[in-house]
Amino acid sequence: MTARLSAEGKVREAARAARDHKALDLIVLDVQSISSVADYFLLCSGRSTTHLDTIADAIRAALKQAGVRPLHAEGAARSGWLLLDYGDVLVHVFLEDTRAYYALERLWGDAPSVPVEG
Repeated sequence: MTARLSAEGKVREAARAARDHKALDLIVLDVQSISSVADYFLLCSGRSTTHLDTIADAIRAALKQAGVRPLHAEGAARSGWLLLDYGDVLVHVFLEDTRAYYALERLWGDAPSVPVEG
């Protein structure tokens, strides 16, 4: 199956999957005008390493069902940060303390947030 989801479609589907698996503090940043790395960042947190793996697996499964596979995945739940690279969408799944330490929301503070349902 060929992927036909737009970047916005991908990030919305990933956000839905994360939210359905009780991801915390979910935020989508529109970085199109300030970065050549991606169009959107999805940031969310989990309470434990098991929760991080569950969230990331749910996102992978939802996007795979839509015909989209990650270009790259990095990190391990035990490190506190998982990254799923879908090209135009980067998904960051953090433990709460790790997310606070790296503070990507501040780093990319010029990016507008995109409202997601739920």
